[in-house]
Amino acid sequence: MYALKNSTLYCFLFCSCCLLLWACENDIKQVQALGSKKIGVDTIIGAEAYLSQDAKVKAKLTAPLMLRTFTDTVKTEFPKTLHVVFFNDSLKAESQVYAKYGRYLENDSKVFLRDSVIVFNVKGDTLKTEELYWDRTKQLFYTDKHVTILRAGDLPLYGTGLTAKQDFTNYHITNPTGFISVADSTLP
Repeated sequence: MYALKNSTLYCFLFCSCCLLLWACENDIKQVQALGSKKIGVDTIIGAEAYLSQDAKVKAKLTAPLMLRTFTDTVKTEFPKTLHVVFFNDSLKAESQVYAKYGRYLENDSKVFLRDSVIVFNVKGDTLKTEELYWDRTKQLFYTDKHVTILRAGDLPLYGTGLTAKQDFTNYHITNPTGFISVADSTLP
């Protein structure tokens, strides 16, 4: 009787193992997916962020959608517009930026803006272009695309290529076109 119980037990264990091995068949695509690298994406709806430097608030960013992707380079995208207000040391707005699309590469400290990019300052100067880069460390805007600068009470400036301070108080158009008004006292 003892031998019969052992053989029944061994038969049960053997059948159970066979059943488990048969039931544990894996789909090859699922197995391959386990080894693949997944990209992590944080999604923020209604983003509002502040940029500080040396313990001072320098800018406020608002965007309806912000996607932050974690790969070799951390990338933040703003696919549905963004608006940035830059502040001086007294927390007064000195310039603003608007674009329909933006991308920030954290390792490079550079922002790429495109599609209806508008920059304006408190003096009323306005820059319009289709693409613009912002170097956060140098606090400079630059582009090699067509630019239009509207100045308060003056003729508009046109050109291709621009470098400008972040507060847009000083700018240089690489290839200017159009007319420039000159005060009468400077003419011979």
